[in-house]
Amino acid sequence: MSSHHPVRHLITAALLSLVTTAAVAAETTKTLTGCAAKRDAISQQIEQAKAAGNSAQQAGLEKALSEVKSNCTDEQLEKSREQKVLDAQHEVKKRESDLQKAMSKGDPEKIDSRKNKLAEARKELDEAKKQLER
Repeated sequence: MSSHHPVRHLITAALLSLVTTAAVAAETTKTLTGCAAKRDAISQQIEQAKAAGNSAQQAGLEKALSEVKSNCTDEQLEKSREQKVLDAQHEVKKRESDLQKAMSKGDPEKIDSRKNKLAEARKELDEAKKQLER
């Protein structure tokens, strides 16, 4: 199946790349928020791909930019980000409960494991909150 959809893989790679550099782009363009910030971040990545001579990445990013221009609305983006915060809050509560259960049983390995999972859930919640502020 992967050999039949190489463009899909390029788009996926471009979107993953966008996610990893969105924070950097947001720091450099603090006045832009929502869909405008997403468009700007993708445009910056397109320029980087051009400069690096990476035409495959550039094509994927241009497709991603077209999708954002066609489909992104600030209202939809905010609702999506709010839902991610709610989901992350739910996950933190679940992980806190799991940790309490492990502590009541007194199993040190499970306690450590649950603490790590709780820390990861809290990190994801913090990231979701940061995204909501953009």
